[in-house]
Amino acid sequence: MTWILLSLLSAGFLGVYDLLKKLSVRDNAVVPVLFFSNLAGAVFWGPLLVWSWMDPNSISSGLYVDPVDRQEHALLFAKAALVSASWIFGYFALKHLPLSIAGPIRSTSPLWTISFALILFQERPTPYQWIGIGIILLSFYAFSLAGKLEGIHFHRDKWVGYMIVGTMLGALSSVYDKYLLQTVGFTVPTVQAWFSIYLLVILGPFALLHRWAGWARHRFEWRWSIPLVGLALLIADFVYFAAVRDPEALISVITPIRRSGVIITFLAGIFWLKEKNVRPKAWCVAGILLGIVILHRG
Repeated sequence: MTWILLSLLSAGFLGVYDLLKKLSVRDNAVVPVLFFSNLAGAVFWGPLLVWSWMDPNSISSGLYVDPVDRQEHALLFAKAALVSASWIFGYFALKHLPLSIAGPIRSTSPLWTISFALILFQERPTPYQWIGIGIILLSFYAFSLAGKLEGIHFHRDKWVGYMIVGTMLGALSSVYDKYLLQTVGFTVPTVQAWFSIYLLVILGPFALLHRWAGWARHRFEWRWSIPLVGLALLIADFVYFAAVRDPEALISVITPIRRSGVIITFLAGIFWLKEKNVRPKAWCVAGILLGIVILHRG
């Protein structure tokens, strides 16, 4: 299944993206990091959008941005607003939680995505895929038990709550992606280009308020990892949207695979950032890998 392979590739870039986010927001102001990291995506898509408008016959179909009407702009703006809210909660949580804990919490989004997909799209994964999804979700839950070993109690930690809210919003965004790409019929470049532009429109005022309206409780420090955040997400999303656009794709399967990028954040947290409790977390990662193998067989 090509869409499963594309989902795995997206997962790899998403893991790199999460690591770069952690390096960017650690002891740094969150709002400017959000704005400047997404500026990288807009810088890439902005010229292509203009090119598509001025000379549509000379641009590759894989990069061509279709013209959209007012109603379609509203749909794309809603996508950017939903993701912006998810990221604001998620970035603040990531700043204060260990990477090897924050990543797996974020990866529980398949639980919510599956629920939304079953309700809204009547998706029916195969028995093998259900088994794979179940194993992955159980592995994610086990991370919450590992968190207690580091003094993080999920039921009363503020930043865990932020991450859960961000995760639920992100899961809703995943279901909305399927609606935009399959029901409405947007192309991948059209969604990604306008999504990148509207992210700046939404996040720009917050960045200005941070700079000029007394929101700057934490100093902003420019780091090389900030623009790389946007570039990693650009690639991860491009491949992800291509997978979702496949008529045979199941969003309830794509999302668990995509969240397997947590393996990269786990390894980085343990070996690079020197986080603790390797063994219980390693068992959880093994469960994720097993779930992905079973999903692929399905």
